[in-house]
Parts: sequence; structure tokens; C-alpha cells
Amino acid sequence: MTTPALLPLSGRRIPPLNLGPPSFPHHRATLRLSEKFILLLILSAFITLCFGAFFFLPDSSKHKRFDLGLEDVLIPHVDAGKGAKNPGVFLIHGPDGHRHREEEERLRNKIRADHEKALEEAKEKLRKSREEIRAEIQTEKNKVVQEMKIKENKPLPPVPIPNLVGISGGDPEDNDIREKREKIKEMMKHAWDNYRTYGWGHNELRPIARKGHSPNIFGSSQMGATIVDALDTLYIMGLHAEFLDGQRWIEDNLDFSVNSEVSVFEVNIRFIGGLLAAYYLSGEEIFKIKAVQLAEKLLPAFNTPTGIPWAMVNLKSGVGRNWGWASAGSSILAEFGTLHMEFIHLSYLTGDLIYYKKVMHIRKLLQKMDRPNGLYPNYLNPRTGRWGQYHTSVGGLGDSFYEYLLKAWLMSDKTDHEARKMYDDAIEAIEKHLIKKSRGGLVFIGEWKNGHLEKKMGHLACFAGGMFALGADGSRTDKAGHYLELGAEIARTCHESYDRTALKLGPESFKFDGAVEAVAVRQAEKYYILRPEVIETYWYLWRFTHDPRYRQWGWEAALAIEKYCRVSGGFSGVKDVYSSTPTHDDVQQSFFLAETLKYLYLLFSGDDLLPLDHWVFNTEAHPLPVLHLANTTLSGNPAVR
Repeated sequence: MTTPALLPLSGRRIPPLNLGPPSFPHHRATLRLSEKFILLLILSAFITLCFGAFFFLPDSSKHKRFDLGLEDVLIPHVDAGKGAKNPGVFLIHGPDGHRHREEEERLRNKIRADHEKALEEAKEKLRKSREEIRAEIQTEKNKVVQEMKIKENKPLPPVPIPNLVGISGGDPEDNDIREKREKIKEMMKHAWDNYRTYGWGHNELRPIARKGHSPNIFGSSQMGATIVDALDTLYIMGLHAEFLDGQRWIEDNLDFSVNSEVSVFEVNIRFIGGLLAAYYLSGEEIFKIKAVQLAEKLLPAFNTPTGIPWAMVNLKSGVGRNWGWASAGSSILAEFGTLHMEFIHLSYLTGDLIYYKKVMHIRKLLQKMDRPNGLYPNYLNPRTGRWGQYHTSVGGLGDSFYEYLLKAWLMSDKTDHEARKMYDDAIEAIEKHLIKKSRGGLVFIGEWKNGHLEKKMGHLACFAGGMFALGADGSRTDKAGHYLELGAEIARTCHESYDRTALKLGPESFKFDGAVEAVAVRQAEKYYILRPEVIETYWYLWRFTHDPRYRQWGWEAALAIEKYCRVSGGFSGVKDVYSSTPTHDDVQQSFFLAETLKYLYLLFSGDDLLPLDHWVFNTEAHPLPVLHLANTTLSGNPAVR
């Protein structure tokens, strides 16, 4: 869920480059017209009107010739006897054409009057002072702003809120587990309080420099990404004063009418996902309103020849484009394929089918396309509808696409069978071509590049252990046990990648070449940026198996984060997990609060907190309720029908 300073990145999806301190994602300008420009504009309009009057006012001599030549004119026939139009036509001849000439004369007079009025208005503008012109422009701008505010505050239609189960509680009975959960809560408070003090309103925090930080995936604006991303974690942990602080900032400051180019994927999973989760948990309408406002700003990104959205869109102008490095201007599978959950909930809450139609169009297009070896390449050109480079991965660039196929089925109360089939087909191809066992007995997920398997696994791909466990129930041909075991094997491999470092924190990616197993080789792959995927997998496997090893492994990771990543101003990533004296990257990622700490807290909570038969977590760990059939019967909501 993260990208480099020049790439997108977040939750999971785009692996970052090593370009210095990482800025990772898991993607009002005031109209100022100079007085000279205004005067030139008015003068141009005046000259245009003068030329228009000269060239286009009707010439009586021409019309005279037209009237004399009007031998036969086709007009609708009116039957005098019936007073009704005849579907046919009849010929009106020259001698009876005076009615037509009167109409022509009336039209000429109207055009002449309109031109004279426009000329007078232009002259009047030229007689005004610069101050008067400026005041008129400001008045018009104020009117537009007021109209936008009225539109933004328009109430949304009422819909039935799904049955919300387990939004609080989860207190463990065991004292040791309770103490560990309290420690995770204290770590969250340390991260939040320092952001509140040093980075408030900025997207992220530089905890060592003690100032705000904004990666390029959020554009140039201060959109408070950490606030939005952390809200549901604060709520779940019972940090209600901090939650209210965030809510007040959102009410007063979160503005999407900014001239800023953002990652469609990142703002969807972090902002729309975070706002929707905060709405469902708290019931506060402001979160739903803000989510819909942002969603409307993202819709222009879908204006491509194929309907596959651009990676980035300007929130003000609606202009979209793709990352320059992405396979000849292609869109990325993990980005355009990770919109479904949020957009379905948007249609459910608004009754507007446009969001549902956008994501279903993407699905239908993908279903029609050929897939080499049954695998989905990571790149798709939004102009041509053709695959880009044949590169397939379950890590960065591909990961959350597969996750959202499974979760679309779960979120639909297991009624979206089309999504389940696509998921089953995909993981069968993945298991056949990408999943291998090393000489040392570690199961890993490689990457398919240019016709061969690269024996390298990324930290981002470690989420797949949890995905396989989550999708085990409902799998084909009674393979539930097989996929639960596969998830456990992936978890063991990812734990080894942590355990084989000096800091007991996992590298960004690790190899399986010869004697080297689950170890990063290149310096550019040795960093840890507070990522959640391994802990996410531990949590899912704990929920499904209650094997104590997953709590043990999770606590090991928590202690390592506390020891090596905690600084006085928050938490920071480290640049080399194999060095016993690590250098910090000085970035507290928003997903650390949204995902890493949330999954740790849930790992040491009871299963009654956010039970998985009632909640589905988006790829940024924002919980959205399952839309049970019993909750989708409101007659006024066409989206659910």
C-alpha cells in the first residue's frame, strides 16, 4: 500500500523505489483574471459583435431573390376541415408566400435587436472602471461558491443501515492478552498525539523533523490523510476524544474543491473507505456526505475510451492521466481493480447507480479479455483496452485486485457468484504458475515476468496468507482445508522473512535463489516502512484457527516496532532491517494507524469485535458492513434492486 516519492503507493499495491526518504501511498485555486485580460476580453467581444453585425445581418436584396424563387416550399399540411396536421406535406406556391415573408421579416428584426442590445452592453462594460469590473467578477464568483455549497450540503436519501454487530467490545479475558492490547492502544495514542501536535492537517508526519509530510499521491494539498485513515481505529479502540477531534477537523477543513492531482486508488481506499467506515461506526452523517463529495470528484477519471479509469485525476479540473512509468501509459490492475467495495457502498447509500455501473463495467471488460495462462497481467491500456507488459504478481501492482474479487462476494452476503468465480479461477492459475516451494521447504509466491517465474516475494504479497484463509470457506470441490493450509504456509514464510533479520522486522522483498531464502539481497529492498500485510495475515489466521503462534508472532512484531521504529515524535520506518543500528526514514505512514495498529489491536481482542460474518475490511483495513439481503429492501433505493 505504498509507492515511492514518484510512484503511487498505499495499503498495498505499488512497490516503492529507493529514492531517498520514502513518501508512500498501500492517488481552491482562486480565479484571478488580471484587469488587462478582462478589458481585452470585453474589447474582443465588442469587435466580434461589430463584424457579426456587418456580415450576418440579413440583406433585403438577397431575401427578395429568395422570395421570388420560392416556387415550392414544403411545409406540414393543415387540413382546414379537421384542424389537424396531416402526416404528409403539401406545396405552398409563390402567391401565397406572404406569411413566410412576414416570418422572415420578424426574424430579421429580432436578430437586429439582439445585436444592438449586445453592442450596448459591451459599450456599457467599457465605460466601467476596473474596480467595478473586479467587483462584478467577485460577485459572480461568490454566487458560484454559494451554489456549490448548496449542492454539497444537499441531504442524501434515507437508506436502511445494515445490522451493525460488534462495533465495540472484544475485551479479552486473559490478563496477559489484555495488557498486550492496552500496549497497542498506547502505541496508537503516541502516533496520533504526535501527529496532532506536529502534523495536524497535513497528510502524514515526519516524526523526527516534527513537521508535516505530503507524498505525491495526495497532490499538493493538505487533505489530512492521517486523520481520515485513523478515524475508525480510534473509534474501535475507544479513543473517542481523539475521534471527535478528527471529526471536527473534517467538518471544518476537509475540502475536495482543490486544484490538486491525486491517486484515484489511494484516495478511494484511504479517504472514501475511511469516511464510509467512520460513518457506519459512528452514525455521523458528515462522513457519508464527505465520502460522496469526493466520489463525485473521482468520476471524471473514468472518462476514457474503455471506461478503465486513469490512475490520477485533478480534483478541480477533472483531467486524468496515468503514471509515466506504467508500461506505456497503462492503468494498473491493483488500482482500477480496487474500487468495487467502496463504490458498491456509495450506490447503496445514495441510490445512485453510477458507482455500481462504473465498477461493473470494469468487471465485464476483464471477463471478455484473454488471459495468458489464466493470469491477469498488471497493466491494461485504457485507450486501447489491451494488456501492457505481461507481468503478473500477487504483490505490488496486482494484489488487491484478487482481494476485492473475494470481498465483493463476501460483502454481497455471498450472492455475487460472478465475483466468486473470477476469484476461484484466478487463484487456481496463481497456484499453478506462481506458488512454489523452496529447497528449504518455504512456500512463496513468485512473479511472472516475460514468460518466466522470478523467485522473489514482496512484503505486499504477504497479505495473501490471510486472503487464502478468508476465502477457504466456499472454495471449489471441498478445498477449504487446502486453502487454509496454504494461508498458514504463506504466513510461516513471511514470519521467516522477519525472523531472519537483525531487527525482527521484514524487508520490502526477499529472494529464494539457491542458498538464499526469505532474505533481501539488494540494498534497495531492505527497508521496512511500517507495513501491515504480515500482521494482517496473522490476524486472519488467528480468527480462523485460534492457533496461539499467530498471537506470539504478532507480539514479536509489535515489540520490534516499539523498539526500533518508535521515536519521541511518533513512529518511523527504517532503511535497513539487517543493520543492528538502523537509520530512520522519518515518515509515519497514514496506513500505520489505519492498518498495522488496527490489526495488532484486533489480534489481541475477542472475536466479537468486528466479526467477519458481518464486516468486510477494505484493503486499507477500513471495515464495511456486509449488505445482507434483509437490509437491502428499501423500495426507494434502486441501487439495491
